[in-house]
Amino acid sequence: MSPTLEALRPCFDGAIPAALATCATDGTPNVAYLSQVQYVDATHLALTFQFFNKTRANILANPHASLCVTDPFTATSYRLAIRYLRTETAGPLFEVMRAKLSGIAAHTGMTDVFRLLGADVYQVLDIETLVGPTPLPALPRPKLVPLLRRATAQLNRCVDLDSLLGATLNTLTEDFGIAHVMLLLHDESRACLYTVASSGYDVAGIGSEIALGHGVIGIAARERTAIRIAHMTQEYGYGKAVREQMERIGLTGQLETAIPMPGIAESRSQMAIPVLWAQRLLGVIYVESPEDLAFGYDEEDALTVLADHLAASMQVLAGAESCLDADVAIDSPPPPVPQDSLLQVRHFPRDHSVFVDDLYLIKGVAGAILWHLLRCHQETGRSQFSNRELRLQAELGLPEIADNLETRLVLLKRRLDERQCGIRLKKTGRGQFGLQVDNRLSLDDAS
Repeated sequence: MSPTLEALRPCFDGAIPAALATCATDGTPNVAYLSQVQYVDATHLALTFQFFNKTRANILANPHASLCVTDPFTATSYRLAIRYLRTETAGPLFEVMRAKLSGIAAHTGMTDVFRLLGADVYQVLDIETLVGPTPLPALPRPKLVPLLRRATAQLNRCVDLDSLLGATLNTLTEDFGIAHVMLLLHDESRACLYTVASSGYDVAGIGSEIALGHGVIGIAARERTAIRIAHMTQEYGYGKAVREQMERIGLTGQLETAIPMPGIAESRSQMAIPVLWAQRLLGVIYVESPEDLAFGYDEEDALTVLADHLAASMQVLAGAESCLDADVAIDSPPPPVPQDSLLQVRHFPRDHSVFVDDLYLIKGVAGAILWHLLRCHQETGRSQFSNRELRLQAELGLPEIADNLETRLVLLKRRLDERQCGIRLKKTGRGQFGLQVDNRLSLDDAS
């Protein structure tokens, strides 16, 4: 019985180059090694088109070819009879293969040579297991279905977005054993993603931003497709990527408000999974590792299922939050504030950047929310607020999407927790939260 194409997916990550045999119209054969094979579905795969060479000429003249691939874990080889269908030069498949090729190029020291011109899509007609040396036993793989069952149960117990993000981060690190994780949410109004949770980094980077289309995270978000790289690549690394991009396009004046993006020094495996609801982008799950081939197709499948469940949970909680918002927050006496200390907060209306004691804290909608809360607190002494009253404040510039307020409040809470600057937000009930300020306030609106 022939193996299925899905069972051959470990052969396609570039650890052992695949060999493609083609034939010219006069019967002359040609064999070339390929840097990458991409699984498309149960009957199709894609090969990299990098050069205008003999292989390319042959396949355009005669679409039938033979592909030999080897499983790097068992040393079993397979011969596939394939037929060329088309070439894609843009879109999700092309971007996935271009990102992977960058990793393979850096891994082999051929960055200047490897450049993707297109993704050639083939139909798989037959699969044959080749007779050869006794194959090695398959390496034990983690049982991902029980992990997913435990993960979804954790997410189902969450009652708000903050706990949902925390549970997602916990299940990825504790259950799946992934040391370096980022969770990012989508800011539709600014076409970027911002970090709301991370684990395994020296700096949490809460509030750091990445533009759509930039790096593995940005491309996965823009194309609404998972991207996985199995080898180290400089082109898709983060760390200093955001600052370098801003410097290249002349935005050095904004560097003081750029929160550094988390990242490990040598990321040899990366995977970005978009969080989608009805093809609407909600965010991205990003994982990375200092080890080559840390994530395979099975891990990509599992995290895609987890991302889908996260998206559904976010929608359910957003609907429940907006339906059950309290009309008025019940205030309680604020805790006593030390009179011998002063917290200097400065606000810039142009982009709602907020600085605390001359150090940048947050900007955008989250910055506008914080400034509004601090002004109310100073003018009236209030420390309790409701989501509904914030939604009625036109000055905050909330986008016309129901869950945007909750996501900005989570971002603001987590950024304040990270900075430990004497200002905190705490959820006090359904649709209600409290503001705690440890020092006397000095507010400066730099308009």
